[in-house]
Amino acid sequence: MLRRLRHMVKKELIQALRDPRLRLFVILPPLIQLIIYGYAINFDLKHIGTGVLDLDLSRASRQLVSRFAATEYFSLDQVLKEPGDISRLMDRNRVTLVLRFAPDFGRELAGGRPARLQLILDGTDSNSALVVARYAAQVLADYQEELAAARLAALGLPPELARPVRLEPRAWFNENLISRWSFVPGVIAMVVMLVSLMLTALAVVREKELGTMEQILVTPLRPVEFLLGKTIPFVLIALADVVLVTLVGVFWFEVPFRGSVAVLFLGVLCFLFNSVGLGLLISTVSATQQQAMMAGTFFFTPAILLSGLVFPLRNMPEAVQYLTYLNPLRYFIIIIQDVFLKGAGLSVLWPQMLGLGLLGLSLLTFSVLRSQRYLG
Repeated sequence: MLRRLRHMVKKELIQALRDPRLRLFVILPPLIQLIIYGYAINFDLKHIGTGVLDLDLSRASRQLVSRFAATEYFSLDQVLKEPGDISRLMDRNRVTLVLRFAPDFGRELAGGRPARLQLILDGTDSNSALVVARYAAQVLADYQEELAAARLAALGLPPELARPVRLEPRAWFNENLISRWSFVPGVIAMVVMLVSLMLTALAVVREKELGTMEQILVTPLRPVEFLLGKTIPFVLIALADVVLVTLVGVFWFEVPFRGSVAVLFLGVLCFLFNSVGLGLLISTVSATQQQAMMAGTFFFTPAILLSGLVFPLRNMPEAVQYLTYLNPLRYFIIIIQDVFLKGAGLSVLWPQMLGLGLLGLSLLTFSVLRSQRYLG
């Protein structure tokens, strides 16, 4: 059995590496996807298009506008002259935020009364609008604290009373809250799943499409040996891709790797059981490579959306949250992010490892039984 399996694995590796298109699929797409996603998936908003409708034109309003302009988050390049300009600029996506000062803003502020400032946001992208509102609220909070401290000092009171509770946030594991540090490990997981799932499904379906499956069935090769010979080479290729994209993530994107290589390797193996099993399952219901590609996309897209990488799982409906437990990417995202950023070990990650192992064993067993029914 080992001799037959060795020859089968050797044959698959030679066939995979000899095909120039497959070689490009194995090497280039993972790198291109990692680089594109690593730069494109970024929630750190900067240079936000901001308009100013100043109906007061006072010294106080100009001071507050200069505070917004002094940050790297707001780009105040639109000066509005009348309220009708707001809808015109927002309709053309020229501005995301508009600061609208009331005509008596400076007078009310000088008199110690609440001054009116309206923040008008483009809520087309609700997530971005929330981030912009948070940035603007921080600028306003700092400005109000400075005004209150100046008034207290004029009364002979300590300026510290302007802020009796001082909040000092500290972010662990990602001190500067760089979104790329969170997403690049997740992109590595996506690349591994895509490569192993697609290559496994296409390798088996290709034998059906070319008509060589019947020739294999009359050889002494048993169904289990055939399936192992088809999956082992692509597990090895996926492991090589993991090494490649991990090196790019660490040295190109400068994502810290604080954990153990052994823990990451174990997590990758558990995850590959799931993706390879899913690839075999797709091959049992697909007659052509085109059908296998479409079925792979059908599984791959929901797996990303339900993984917690892009959208928090706790924000999903409760029924959907239970459904995510059947998604192997859900467990692997936690493993790879915690290994990279937290340096977590098996003592912390064993629930995710156990979930991946049980899910992968079930999926692989079901796929092998379905494949043996066809091959037998």
